[in-house]
Amino acid sequence: MSTKKSEGAQAALIRIAVADISSELAFECELSPAEIKKAVTQALADNTPLILTDIRGHEIIVPAARIGYVEIGQPTERRVGFGAL
Repeated sequence: MSTKKSEGAQAALIRIAVADISSELAFECELSPAEIKKAVTQALADNTPLILTDIRGHEIIVPAARIGYVEIGQPTERRVGFGAL
């Protein structure tokens, strides 16, 4: 039985800082980094809410005026065992 994700279904890891909130929003999204960047840029340009959906189907909505920064990356593989560093 394999629990490894398929190679084609890579999710992007997103962290969003919201103004006047001490913690960040962190979630995985099935969109590509380019698609996420386009959505963020469009929301900021139009001053409309940034709406993204995480891998579980939950919508995350952040007002454009409250976005501090958006970090887009790839999640790291979890390593287990004695040889994992």
